[in-house]
Amino acid sequence: MNMKIRNFYFLIAGVLAMLFAFTHAWNGQSAVLPALDIRTISMDTQTVFTYVWHIITVENLVFGIAFIIMSFQRERSMTLFAAWMIAAILIVRLMVILGVTAWIDAASLTDTLIDSIAIVIYVALIIGGTMKKKQSGGQQLQ
Repeated sequence: MNMKIRNFYFLIAGVLAMLFAFTHAWNGQSAVLPALDIRTISMDTQTVFTYVWHIITVENLVFGIAFIIMSFQRERSMTLFAAWMIAAILIVRLMVILGVTAWIDAASLTDTLIDSIAIVIYVALIIGGTMKKKQSGGQQLQ
């Protein structure tokens, strides 16, 4: 089976999204979620926090799968809307992260620097993929 990579921007964005999903799950399970295991937080609150955390993990995983599939699509019109929609979601996600952090504790905005840079690079790759000119071939995977 021969498959041609039509959009390396989307392929890289997909691999990054899969990596983000893995690191988000790992960070949550090893550092963030265990901190909730205290008697002052109800089990309901712990449950809600855990599934909200993992919604982002799964969202990143789905984005990654989508971009990897989109990187092989011949017809650009089939991928552009999805790419722009995901980019918009990521931009809004960054705005929420920065806005909530600034509202609650502006001094900790520097703690969001790595996440912010990652999201900006991710969105730049997506936009680069949407701006990519149509080419006749592509790299083959066998």
